[in-house]
Amino acid sequence: MRTVQQILNTKPVQIYSVKPITSVLDALKIMTDKNISALLIMDDERLLGIFTERDYARKIILHGKSSKDTLISDAMTTTPITVSPTDSIELCMQTMTDKHIRHLPVMAADKVAGMVSIGDVVKFIIADQKQTISQLESYINS
Repeated sequence: MRTVQQILNTKPVQIYSVKPITSVLDALKIMTDKNISALLIMDDERLLGIFTERDYARKIILHGKSSKDTLISDAMTTTPITVSPTDSIELCMQTMTDKHIRHLPVMAADKVAGMVSIGDVVKFIIADQKQTISQLESYINS
């Protein structure tokens, strides 16, 4: 069984977060600078929520709110769905599909251990399938 930890092992662990008192505009600037589409909202290493491009569109733009004057705590998703490093990649895919989300914070012992995106999952599965195909071809040709 392939696990979330295996995905985390394939990339540098970068946890981008802001405090709940950060403005939406400042959060968006960080997201742009880091080329990410989700940002964790944390206080003292405790996960409080997640802010995504979808949150911005649905909670700020559609309501005519100001990105400069709105705090991220007013726009974030307050109950992010999370996974653990030992969860299967299949569980991640199923969760993302069922909940219509693209990012899953990874929690280990009540601490954020990383973040997995749908892109990470797809990339890992493709690499894993290529390896399996290569092994099968070697077996067939030997």
